[in-house]
Amino acid sequence: MENNIEVRQMTKTYPAFRLDRVDLCVPKGSIVGLIGENGAGKTTLIKGMLGLIHPEEGEVLIFGKDTQTSMKEIKKDIGVVLDGSFFMELLKVQAIDTVMKGIYDKWDTALFYDYLERFGIDPSKKIKELSKGMQKKLEILTALSHHPKLLILDEPTSGLDPVVRNEILDIFQDFILDEECSILLSTHITSDLEHIADYLAFIDNGHMIFFETRDKVLDSYGILKCDQQQFERLEPSDVIRYRKNRYNYEVLVSDRHVIRRTYRDAVIEKITIEDLMLLYIKGEEL
Repeated sequence: MENNIEVRQMTKTYPAFRLDRVDLCVPKGSIVGLIGENGAGKTTLIKGMLGLIHPEEGEVLIFGKDTQTSMKEIKKDIGVVLDGSFFMELLKVQAIDTVMKGIYDKWDTALFYDYLERFGIDPSKKIKELSKGMQKKLEILTALSHHPKLLILDEPTSGLDPVVRNEILDIFQDFILDEECSILLSTHITSDLEHIADYLAFIDNGHMIFFETRDKVLDSYGILKCDQQQFERLEPSDVIRYRKNRYNYEVLVSDRHVIRRTYRDAVIEKITIEDLMLLYIKGEEL
């Protein structure tokens, strides 16, 4: 399988945080969801990919090219939405067309205006006159309007109502119908990833915890609910994290089917991505 992004052993050290030898790949024709709490390292990882910060170790290949030597060429085929607007708010929306034509050879004016009409954005308005949700839509449609092969998105649907969010997710899924294209999507709205992600990359405290297919995560991981007596019979190797509640224990397990066969009297539930994150981050090791 070919990858549009390969990150190898990326390391970046700050006084109070370290992104520690992180590996990640984004296969062609796929959507990779990047998950983790605030401060886990998601934005640091993305900025390191884009050359906005300079890791002290590691290598990043995009389209098979080293970002250290080929970033100018690589950027022509990337659409980026970072958390926080990158437009000057005094500009009118229509001015973006003029600006972007001077940056991207493949900028598509007709497509840009089609998107504006589709999402109800008035091109004559100043950007500062748009709501936060409208500004976010404008960032996304701008990222799509030069026919990129790769989208790198940091919280692209935050602030959008559910109807518009679903429209945006439909666009993302249409985008990867071209099997040369792919998306790296960092978001706290984990329910979106349950619908559209092909892979999930979970980062916590600067470490990559896992990179798995979405289907494997949702089908295999589970929450075992048990009382004190049952909990004491668990093998440590079966427990990823656990949390003691008032009346029972919640235990994160990596293969709920095996656990169900091993502990037949225990209750084992399917997991959501949000459940997995919360129990891993807030739970304790055995």
